[in-house]
This record gives sequence, structure tokens and C-alpha cells, in this order.
Amino acid sequence: MKKTSKESAQGGSDELPKNKKVRKKRTVSVKKGSTKVVFEAWPTLVTGNSNSSHPSFPIVGIGASAGGLEAFETFFSAMPADSGMAFVLVAHLSPTHASLLPELLQRKAAIPVCQVQDNMAVQPNHVYIIPPNKDLCTLHGVLHLMELSRPRVTNLPIDSFFRSLAQDQGSNAICIVLSGTGTDGSLGVRAIKGAMGMVMVQDEQSAKYDGMPRSAIATQLADYVLPPEQMPQQLINYVRYAGKKSKKLTPETDKGHDALNKIFIILRARTDHDFSQYKNNTICRRIERRMDLHQITDISDYVRYLQESDREVDTLYKELLIGVTHFFRDSEAFNLLKNEVLPEMIKGKREGYNLPGLGAGV
Repeated sequence: MKKTSKESAQGGSDELPKNKKVRKKRTVSVKKGSTKVVFEAWPTLVTGNSNSSHPSFPIVGIGASAGGLEAFETFFSAMPADSGMAFVLVAHLSPTHASLLPELLQRKAAIPVCQVQDNMAVQPNHVYIIPPNKDLCTLHGVLHLMELSRPRVTNLPIDSFFRSLAQDQGSNAICIVLSGTGTDGSLGVRAIKGAMGMVMVQDEQSAKYDGMPRSAIATQLADYVLPPEQMPQQLINYVRYAGKKSKKLTPETDKGHDALNKIFIILRARTDHDFSQYKNNTICRRIERRMDLHQITDISDYVRYLQESDREVDTLYKELLIGVTHFFRDSEAFNLLKNEVLPEMIKGKREGYNLPGLGAGV
């Protein structure tokens, strides 16, 4: 994609509604090699209202910890000024010092970079960075700063924001896990995939600290594992392709019905699991998401791809099961089971009695 110095990164008009508050408009000048890129931007547009929970542009959450600055710089050095996406960066920052990350990253990014202020609406072609000692959430495309509810050592800001992004943007949610220690981000990855969003992870070889990428990759839910310099182009390709509204799988047609049955047969042969009784709508949406990731437009071509790739069959199987285990994390259901259902079932039974279907002594 060709970069240009003439395009504004505002994503909107200079004339703002009266009910919106902004800081003073600023000029951002970025030197990229021999080219000087100048932006006239409203980087801190703030509003408490939004017309849609799905803005017309993608919001990309990016998490990093140790070694994150280097990964951020590499990523944004390769990101063009007109990608049409908004980027929200969540890093592990010192709670007692002002963050220099916005200023440092602005030297490499071809788009405006700012620190998040409470109640800030995101705009395309902008980078937003979490401030120190805060949690970050999003509602209808507006960023909200939250006080930390737990001690800092147990706080997981990346997981927290990814979950919020998944709940707010659904299948439009995109998250990226970069260099860092620990496991922050892995639970958020599960939330993003549960909402049928897209997950990208830095490959372990290019990460200065591979703890966070390794943990995210271990979930087996990463759609792309790449070095940071290759991520922007893959991200742009995905967004452009996924944005196409053409239907790829319609079970009501003979072709769609036949293709779906073939996919069920392939899955059953590989996993011994029969998906033919699952809701077609959910199944089709997840299949279409896999087709988007591989940029496959014809369902017959995807069936053929499944026949040739056991790895894709395994990945589709895992994605079809995401969300099924929600019951097992439902404390209210388990309390009911523990306190009312099971005691009634085992009342008067001898020691060692097996509950039907469980196969274990109670």
C-alpha cells in the first residue's frame, strides 16, 4: 500500500458537534526517511455518545510487556498511514512514572499517537496508549479508564481490555499479542476467538521475551503467528477480505447443504464428533470466519482444503467448540448442582454407588 503525506489521519471533519469536547488541535510531524509527514489531528476527541457498537472501521487491541517497545516500533514502522484501522495499545507500565511511550512511538509511527483519556472515542488511523496504573475498557467504540480493582501485581490489563473488546465489537474484534513475560493476554485471546474475532501473535523467535507469545500460541487459537514487521500487511489483507459482505455458505441451497454435510463427515472422521445436530447458523459463521482467514471465497474450495489439511480440520474443530464450555465456568449453575441437584440424586444411596452416565463412585 502506498503511503502518502497528503492524506489526513483525522478520519473525520474539522467541524465538531457542539456536545463534543476536545483538547486544542495539534499538528503532528513525523519524519519517515527523507519524507516528512504532517498531520492536522484531533487526537483526543471525547464523546459520551455513539450511534453504533460497531464503528465502520476495525479496532485493533495490541498487548505487550517486556520488549514491547521494540515490537511496537517495528510494527508501526511497517504500518501505512491510511490503513483505516484504530490501534489501542495496552502495555505493562510503571505505576509511579509518567509514560514516555506515546512520544517514543510517535517517532516511528506514520499516524498520530496519543495517551488515552477517559471517555475518548477512537478514530481510524490513530494509536491510543493506556496510561499507567489504569484498566482500559471500551463501550460502543469509546474508551473508558477504570481504577484497578486488584493489587498491581495480580492485575492483567491486556486480558481485561481484550475481553472488553470482544464483548463490545464481537466478530469485528482483533487482538495482537507481542513480546512480554508472563501469560497476560492468553485469556483475552480466548474471549476474542469466542466472539469470532481474529488473533495475531508475535512468533517466539522474533520476540525479545517470549513468555506472552508462547502462552498465547499454546491456546492453539492464534490465526497468524508472525514477526511484527510482517503483521501490518497480513492485517490489512484480512480486514479488506473480511469486510466483503458476500455470503460464502448458504445451507438452504443444494450446494451449501452438500458442502456442509461433507464438512461434518470430515470432522467426524478426524475427531469422532458429530456436528450435524448443531445450529447451522453458528456452524456457518465459524466456517466463514475460517474461509476469511485463508481468503477462500468458494465453499467447495474450503471443503477441498479440509480434505488436504488435518491441521485445518483440528483448528476448525476447536473453534466450533469455543463457547460450549461456558456452562462449566458458571458458578451459579455449579452451586445449584452442588447444593440441590446432586444431594437429591445420591440421597439414600450406598457408598460406592455410581451415578448413571458418570462412571465414577460417589
